[in-house]
Amino acid sequence: MKEKKVTVIGGGLAGSEAAWQLARRGIRVDLYEMRPVRKTGAHHTDRLAELVCSNSLGSFDEKNASALLKEEMKILGSLVVESAWRAKVPAGGALAVDREMFAQLITDAIADNPLITLHREEIQKIPEDGITIVATGPLTSEALAESIQQITGQSQLHFFDAAAPILTRESINMDLAFEKSRYDKGDGAYINCPMNKAEYEAFWNALCAAEKVQLKDFEKDTPFFESCLPVEEIASRGFNTLRFGPMKPVGLEDPRTGKRGFAVVQLRQDNAAANLYNIVGFQTNLKWPEQKRVFSMIPGLENAEFVRLGVMHRNTYLNSPVVLSQTLNLHARQNVFFAGQLTGVEGYSESTATGIFAAINASRLLNGEELLTLPNTCMLGALIRYITSANPKNFQPINSNWGIVDIPADLASMDKASKRLEMRKRALAVIASLDVGLCTPIGT
Repeated sequence: MKEKKVTVIGGGLAGSEAAWQLARRGIRVDLYEMRPVRKTGAHHTDRLAELVCSNSLGSFDEKNASALLKEEMKILGSLVVESAWRAKVPAGGALAVDREMFAQLITDAIADNPLITLHREEIQKIPEDGITIVATGPLTSEALAESIQQITGQSQLHFFDAAAPILTRESINMDLAFEKSRYDKGDGAYINCPMNKAEYEAFWNALCAAEKVQLKDFEKDTPFFESCLPVEEIASRGFNTLRFGPMKPVGLEDPRTGKRGFAVVQLRQDNAAANLYNIVGFQTNLKWPEQKRVFSMIPGLENAEFVRLGVMHRNTYLNSPVVLSQTLNLHARQNVFFAGQLTGVEGYSESTATGIFAAINASRLLNGEELLTLPNTCMLGALIRYITSANPKNFQPINSNWGIVDIPADLASMDKASKRLEMRKRALAVIASLDVGLCTPIGT
C-alpha cells in the first residue's frame, strides 16, 4: 500500500500550520523551507513561522472579526493560535507575542513531530506528482514564481508591505511617555508618547520631507496595500490623517494629568522580557538615518535605541479569483493547493487559517473524499469566498472583516453589537460541526 504523503512548500505560518494539520490526520509531510540556504529580504532568522512585520495577531475582543477567525482556528486545532497564547505578551485587547518564543515553539513542534520531515532547501518547481500545498508567502522565490505562472497562465500581482522599527524599553523617556491601553481595555501594556499641536506639526513636516528608499524601475507601478501603508505615505495624504490613523489620541488620556494629547504614538511590547517595543502603525520605507532622525522627534523617544529599523519589500500574490477554487486548489492542477498570503489574504491569522483549510482538503483528496467548502456565515468561509470570487481586475489582499460575512435575514434588524455577537455564536457552531477528519489534541 502506497504511503500517504503530502509535500508542503514554505515554512511560514501557513506552511507550518498546514504541515501540522496534515500530521494530526496521520499523513506524512515533506516540509520544505529555503531559509537559511537562501535568505529573503525580510526575515532575520531560520526559524519557522517567523513574524516579519508586527508581533500582533490582532484583537481578541469577541465583537471583532479577527477574534472570530482566531476562535474558528482554535476549534480546528491551530498550532499557531495555541503557540501565540503561550508566547503572549501584554497588548491590551490584542494577541501580541514574543516573536522569538513564538517562532521557537512552532519550530520545535514541527521538528519533534515524527510524521513531518523538514527539508532546508529551495524548491524551484511545483512537483508534477502527488499532492502539494504551496505556502511560500509573499516572498516567493523567482524560480518558483515562474513555475506557478507557467501552471496558472497568469501573471503574478504585487503590492508593497513594510515593517515598523523596534526599540529598547530602557531608552524610552518615561517622564514624557505613559502606560495605558486605549479606553483602559485589556492590560495596560502600551507605552504612549503624546504630542501637542506644535510637536505634531514639526513631526509631520519632517516625516513628509524625509528621504525615502528609491524604488527600482520594475517596482514603480506596484501599489501599496491600503491596510499596511508606510507611515510617511499616510502623512502625505493630509495634515490630520495620522491623527485619525496610527496616532489617534482618543481614549489615551495621560493618567498623570487627565489630558489628551493632540496626537499619540503608541509602542507595543515586542517580547516576553518586555525590554523591546515596536512603534505601532509605523511601518516605513524611509532611509535608516532618516528613521532615526525623524522618529527621535517623538516625545519620549529623543534618545531611542533602535534594535531594528523599518523596511519595505515587494510582495507577491495570485490572481486567486481566476486560478483558485473555493477548496483552495488550482483549477488547472487539482492536486496543487495554495495557502497563506500568496492566495490574497492579508494578516497573520488569515494566512494561517488558509493553511488549515488547505490541509483539510489536501487530506480529503488523498483519502478519496469529497473536498470541503465552507459557508459564508463563518469568517474563514467568507475570506475564501472573497479571494476566489472577487473581481479579478481590481483584486487586492484582504483582512478578515465583518463586511464580507453573510448576514442571516433574521438578524438584519439587530443593533450592530448584538448582531455580531449572534453571528459569532452561529459561526463557531458551524465550524464545530464540520467533518474535518480525525484530529488529535495539540501537543500530540
